[in-house]
Amino acid sequence: MPDDPLTNILRSKRETTRFQVLVEVAEHQPSIRQQEIAEKLGVTPQAISEYVRDLVEDGFISAEGRGRYYVTHKGVEWVLNNAEVLESYARHVRRDIIHQVATWAAIADTDLKNGDSVGVYMKNGWLYAGKKPQTAMGMVTADANAGMDVGVARLAGIIEHTEGKIDIAKVPRIERGGSKMVPSDKLLSLVKNADIVGAVGLEAYLALKNSGVTPDMFFGAREGVIEAAFHGMHCLMLIVDEEFTDFLKRLETAGLSYTIHELVS
Repeated sequence: MPDDPLTNILRSKRETTRFQVLVEVAEHQPSIRQQEIAEKLGVTPQAISEYVRDLVEDGFISAEGRGRYYVTHKGVEWVLNNAEVLESYARHVRRDIIHQVATWAAIADTDLKNGDSVGVYMKNGWLYAGKKPQTAMGMVTADANAGMDVGVARLAGIIEHTEGKIDIAKVPRIERGGSKMVPSDKLLSLVKNADIVGAVGLEAYLALKNSGVTPDMFFGAREGVIEAAFHGMHCLMLIVDEEFTDFLKRLETAGLSYTIHELVS
């Protein structure tokens, strides 16, 4: 059975330090000061030197001259993969494990008074608080009228919601025809079922615009669509073909379901 990457990065001090060292090299390349990295990570310069040597041997770092290091493409992928694993774990902790925080912000679904016991639930991607009992309950911290933001303290329980689905469709890069290759009728049939529409790549953005659709997300669309799906929204992601595979890997790491649609024959 293959090693669990989460177990490796969290339970292995060596892997955690390798990850930190690689991040530090990426931030300060090409000239890195091993003494500064050692002080920041709380280890000896000799240990940093050994970690750097191991990372070079593993192909994660390339050494070009004395004291000049660069993170390789392989190293970048390793950092990103582990960062996604840590992000997924942190999301799990926030969403499934931690049931009580100081104060949550929610939308009052009715007039509420300070000290009212309220049920907290998710609807259309937004967090609501109302007097009907829910699987997550809390206490109102101040008076609020219906439709206003309200603070909810002593929240306990699990906020029930269903994660949204993501439809994905590829758009050819300009070398392969670009936006003009996307038939509007097929695209619009996907758009009409989506709560949120995202685009990655100029060709994808223009394919939507040419069909009379302004995407909800363009800059930061990858993470925005993922966040929207976690909040129960049905999302459509139109993405240039060269970004397609990496986005699928990101969804699989996040544990989100998706459906691939072919727009171009």
